[in-house]
Amino acid sequence: MDRIAKTAAANKNLIYVYFCSKGQLFDAVFDAHVTHGLDSVPFTPDDLPEYAGRLFDYCRQHPEVIRLATWHRLERGDSHPDPAVAAPTRHAKLDALAAAQKEDGIGADFSPATLLTLILSIALAWSPSNATNMPAAASDAESAEDRRSAIVAAVRRLL
Repeated sequence: MDRIAKTAAANKNLIYVYFCSKGQLFDAVFDAHVTHGLDSVPFTPDDLPEYAGRLFDYCRQHPEVIRLATWHRLERGDSHPDPAVAAPTRHAKLDALAAAQKEDGIGADFSPATLLTLILSIALAWSPSNATNMPAAASDAESAEDRRSAIVAAVRRLL
């Protein structure tokens, strides 16, 4: 908290008065950057491959989002559900997926929750926090555009 107060040029005691704890401060930062950030990527159930591509683009431009989400999972684990998973917008995405599946039959082999999880996993496959991410030397030949194209193609095949 000392470092945060110094960086923010704020009084540490006032930070505690406003947020009550480091945990509540972290939740506020998480909500501002992760939940709202990911919600800013337009969700298009009629074009899920492109949604995955836009999500990849957003996370490349905002690596702090992946870092915060990873930190949340590491620090909080199952004791505090990920706010991005419990967010009302996630429920809206699941409802939109269910409607698209019913109407168009897209990804009908999966429940909406499983389909969304798979799409998010594919879109974030090259994030720095992904344990299966290849070492830099092995992946240097692939550009961000190549990876984005692979993500879009993989989601298209999934559907």
